[in-house]
Amino acid sequence: GRDYAAVSEGRENMRGLLRNNFYATLAGAKAFVGIAVLLGIFVVAMDNVIPTLIISYALLVMIGFSLNSIASIRKESATKWAKYKMTAPVKRADIVKSFFVSQLLWLFVGTGFAAAAVASSVALHGFPFDRNTDLFMLFVVGIGISLFMGAFFIPLYFLGGEERSEVILVVSLLGGTGMLMGLTALINKLYPGEMTPRQIILSGIFIIACGAAAFALSCPVAAGVFRRKEY
Repeated sequence: GRDYAAVSEGRENMRGLLRNNFYATLAGAKAFVGIAVLLGIFVVAMDNVIPTLIISYALLVMIGFSLNSIASIRKESATKWAKYKMTAPVKRADIVKSFFVSQLLWLFVGTGFAAAAVASSVALHGFPFDRNTDLFMLFVVGIGISLFMGAFFIPLYFLGGEERSEVILVVSLLGGTGMLMGLTALINKLYPGEMTPRQIILSGIFIIACGAAAFALSCPVAAGVFRRKEY
């Protein structure tokens, strides 16, 4: 009936918005994929007795793909497409929602690159970390910073405008890193001694949950700011 048609139309509109976001990020993503592949080959080929390279690479691709996704939002303000979307039969809330979904999708891509590089390195050179939980926390850090970064950037971008986007991008990255460091400091206070594997895993889940909550709460906040924005 009518409700099904409305839901179907909403899904189609969201697909269209996601396709637009994909094309907006495509140029930057192609360049970053090329860099990620070349760096990944180099990192995997190196002996990982000191796992600094693999750690740096994993964080780079997880945060980098997310960063490219949210940075592409700036491109719309420099084109007529941003104004055209205001006249299209889509809700402003859906436009904002599409940006959050796009960042999650690119975060999955970055996590996939990181997982592939780590798995290949371990298969070639053996496990380089002291504990299994170190590998788990590596992905917690990359995903956590990416989620907090997106939670900061999107509402601040709609609030501050395109002309301040570069500063907002840097502030968001620093803010995401700061949030993760703050949560880590809190966990260290709660567990002042050496943590057990169970405590480390629970702490990692807590950090991801906080990042996911901030990311989810940021969406309606950004939608509220965007709804009042004049074009």
